[in-house]
Amino acid sequence: MYTLPRIERFQQNVLAKFQIYNSVFITLPFDAIDNTGVLLPLFAEVCENGFKNQQSPEEIFDFFASKYLDQPAENEKIDLMFRFIQYVERQIVLFDAIEDAAFPVVNHMEGRGSLRDMKEKAEQRTKVKELKAFLKHFKVRTVLTAHPTQFYPGSVLGIITDLTEALRNNDLIQIKQLLAQLGKTPFIKKEKPTPFDEAVSLIWYLENVFYPTLGNMVQYIQKNIYGGEELTNPIFNLGFWPGGDRDGNPFVTTEITLKVADRLRTSILKCYYTDIRRLKRKLTFKEVDVIIADLESKLYRSVFYSRGEIYLSPQEFYEGLKKIRLLIVRDFQSLYLDEVDLLISKFNLFGFHFATLDIRQNSKIHKNVFQDIVNQEHSLFPSNYFELDEESKLELLSNVKSNLTEANFSNELTCSTVSSILAMKTIQSKNGEWGCNRYIISNNESALNVMETFAMFQLCGWENPSVDIVPLFESVVDLHAADSIMEQLYTNKRYREHLKNRNNVQTVMLGFSDGTKDGGYLMANWSIYKAKESLTAISMKYGIEVLFFDGRGGPPARGGGKTHKFYASLGSEIENKQIQITVQGQTISSNFGTLDSCRYNLENLLSAGVTNRVFNNGLVKLSPLDYEVLNQLSQLSYEAYLNFKQHPKFIPYLEQMSTLNYYAKTNIGSRPSKRSKSEKLDFNDLRAIPFVGSWSQLKQNVPGFFGVGTALKYFEETNQWDKVSQLYQNSLFFKTLMENSMMALCKSFFPLTAYMQKDEEFGSFWQIIYDEYLETKRLLLKLSGFTELMENYPDGKASIEIREQIVLPLLTIQQYALLKINEIKKQKNPDLKRLEIYEKIVTRSLFGNINASRNSA
Repeated sequence: MYTLPRIERFQQNVLAKFQIYNSVFITLPFDAIDNTGVLLPLFAEVCENGFKNQQSPEEIFDFFASKYLDQPAENEKIDLMFRFIQYVERQIVLFDAIEDAAFPVVNHMEGRGSLRDMKEKAEQRTKVKELKAFLKHFKVRTVLTAHPTQFYPGSVLGIITDLTEALRNNDLIQIKQLLAQLGKTPFIKKEKPTPFDEAVSLIWYLENVFYPTLGNMVQYIQKNIYGGEELTNPIFNLGFWPGGDRDGNPFVTTEITLKVADRLRTSILKCYYTDIRRLKRKLTFKEVDVIIADLESKLYRSVFYSRGEIYLSPQEFYEGLKKIRLLIVRDFQSLYLDEVDLLISKFNLFGFHFATLDIRQNSKIHKNVFQDIVNQEHSLFPSNYFELDEESKLELLSNVKSNLTEANFSNELTCSTVSSILAMKTIQSKNGEWGCNRYIISNNESALNVMETFAMFQLCGWENPSVDIVPLFESVVDLHAADSIMEQLYTNKRYREHLKNRNNVQTVMLGFSDGTKDGGYLMANWSIYKAKESLTAISMKYGIEVLFFDGRGGPPARGGGKTHKFYASLGSEIENKQIQITVQGQTISSNFGTLDSCRYNLENLLSAGVTNRVFNNGLVKLSPLDYEVLNQLSQLSYEAYLNFKQHPKFIPYLEQMSTLNYYAKTNIGSRPSKRSKSEKLDFNDLRAIPFVGSWSQLKQNVPGFFGVGTALKYFEETNQWDKVSQLYQNSLFFKTLMENSMMALCKSFFPLTAYMQKDEEFGSFWQIIYDEYLETKRLLLKLSGFTELMENYPDGKASIEIREQIVLPLLTIQQYALLKINEIKKQKNPDLKRLEIYEKIVTRSLFGNINASRNSA
């Protein structure tokens, strides 16, 4: 029997099931909800027809209330809105669980991009030797971040997990019970989580998803590609930001950092303890039983009785496992050898650290801290230090040394920065070097930013730090200057010595999110591509191996979308020894939240690196003409985006017509929504998540397409369309960018805000956005030859359409509330109580909209 196409598998296993179980859900009798389940489908229909007839959200809701409610008072309408919000939130959870349950059916787990496909392709093309050589050095590093785009509290995540399992088993009684539980479980966090709370939430994914998945993947590679030989390169690394990312988060303290590192260590030891307990029941052989009982006892004490004390060293644990392996191979016919090898593989992957805790801080903070250090430590710095030119400062910073501690300073920022450096040393002593060995400098603008950070390690008495200093280039200007900044560092004698101690490897981080916010979608992506080329060239010139760490968010506007296709498209001019990416919020739960989705996406990332270097031999390369066309397109797009961003109504529009000001009220993340504490909104202080998320809530998705249509139109009007068409056919990189932009367009819905075109203040500004949307859509369809957006991903498109359909009532309510807020604020004596209620509606509606999009911020 043939396998059905993906879209048919999706329709059978996702869409049909959702329709069935949703009908069960909306008829469940919940306390004090009355007939909400009956009214919601009617409201959804009114919304759909209303937007088709160009009605405003206010007109739509008022029409519904007059038709289906008995002359309702305002408080009754408000009460119904809150009940609708509660229902829609839970419908989204149901759809998430159904989609998760169907994941291995809809997605071919052994198909293109899988480990099996990679192995078989290597065999067919007689490239097994090349594949093995490549995997001895290549790594995929996923870094879990605490950026707040996941709105589900832990209790709801637990229900999703159980519901997914029940749906997979078609357990109707259990499904009905879980739906009832879902209806009665609150979705709202009353208080903001601490950074430690965020860490604990994400460690759940490490323990329950990444731990088993990565272990099984490495064992598959070891057995089927290397013939049982133990891998010297673990291939996969995990990174971790909650508790270490200080950039803009005053709640991350040294105490929190140390506490998170301890939790990571005890969590991995707990995983080992559980595996050892299982093995103990099988390895009942003479001498082996004594070794495994000893390991079990020491792991138990380290996890449950330690208070920070470790009764077992990593070396002792590894040697114990190797001795067990030797004995069962030699004396017991290799019985249970696979299980022992699997645990050894897991140890090679996770050590005693589980995931590397990265420390990150903003260069602007470092500048203030360094100023305080210079002003206080007169014996270490000349009095005219700040008047020196950059080269003289770099020379001085190369040689400065001391043994400073936080006790030397009274300034809070200086104390916390110094203590964070000392904390890294403490973590390495307990969790091993991999426990905490990267210090990331966000908003890095110069070589001085890097050397100031490096000097702080020397000033804290860490003369040859076992730490990688990682500059993060984000803005378009900084990306363009990245190669010259790194050349300054490569030619600095002291920094070069540091790199030699780090095996002549330099990690450079590149930020998609703030790059897009700064320069628009096309310019940001192209600037990163070119920065990687120039950084590869300058690093090769000085004999340095550069590794690129990509700061990606969920949506295309922040570097998301079809990520694996992006990496498969990188040419021979770009170093590709590792794929390092940040994963955050909804992207963690949607792409890595289950064993199946985690395995599928990690295998695709690994396969992307293999495809680029082994199967394509790094031959993917842009022609000079294609390169020039991309330069022109990005420049035209950049100019269009800059003009738009500089429009006098840009900031007022976001403040008054979007949900921007409500992100801080959601209690989903520990971090403030902007970097400064000033009341006035400064675009540069605005974080990428609320910026991109606000456009997403408006269903306008500006950061994912604005400027693309203008750039393409230029080539159409100047009779050069064939150049763009040729670029689209030749370059997987450009094609992936355009396909990701299509996704952003697909998630846009302008009828929702069409009422704004009549607004006296913002009508013309709304029209600018809409016109660019129409042009971008028209020209992307022309370029691709499609009749509709995302035509080549019918199941993905269907998923988006259903999710958008589910949240349409929620979006309508949100816009209705925003209209009421603006109306109340214009009154001479505004009713503050009414204002507060409508603001609460906006905040509550954020949750479901974000969760439904899965990669909206």
